[in-house]
Amino acid sequence: MIYCVEDERNIRELLVYTLGTTGYEAKGMGDGKELEKALKEEIPQLILLDIMLPGEDGYSILEKLKGDEATRDIPVIMVTAKEAEYDKVRGLEGGADDYITKPFGMMEFIARVKAVLRRSKKHTGEKEFFYKGLKVNVERRQVWDRDRSVELTLKEFELLRYLIENQGIVLSRNQILEKIWGYEFAGETRTVDVHIRTLRQKLGDSGFLIETVRGVGYRIGDKQ
Repeated sequence: MIYCVEDERNIRELLVYTLGTTGYEAKGMGDGKELEKALKEEIPQLILLDIMLPGEDGYSILEKLKGDEATRDIPVIMVTAKEAEYDKVRGLEGGADDYITKPFGMMEFIARVKAVLRRSKKHTGEKEFFYKGLKVNVERRQVWDRDRSVELTLKEFELLRYLIENQGIVLSRNQILEKIWGYEFAGETRTVDVHIRTLRQKLGDSGFLIETVRGVGYRIGDKQ
């Protein structure tokens, strides 16, 4: 998911449409308040952020994003009509990953988006996963339900990791058994159901993100 924060409707719709035709899922919003609301529902892979916005400007929004543990690692591309070197330096020093000056071509725009996403994946080693209010850090074995840290057993963590790594894919109970408990595990698929129930309880508000697909198994999220 990519968020596009742009107050000019025509530009916002064009950017969202272009991203959509290139294979990305994108949402547009007109100001910082709409962005703040969206971040409570889902953490995006990237934020496109205009500087001249009604109410809170892009610099202030960027500062808040980088100052919050839940959002500081989200890549940000500043998209603005401000051409002065000072403005570019201010954005980049504030934590932005790139800066695109209007007007710009759509081919250049998509190339910049792809480049920032590649750098982001390389930097994180793709060891951190987000879906809506759920965050899983593989290296640290840490899980957050929004701002709340969640304590899981080893098997619960591996189960959650397997689901979120395969976001949008329905995983059968047998697949989960083989992956988490191993081919030699002699238990029944009921073991998976019990762990899923416990996992949902521990995840609190994020527990509903684990969807039961009747007669098949479980999944987290829509297919990307």
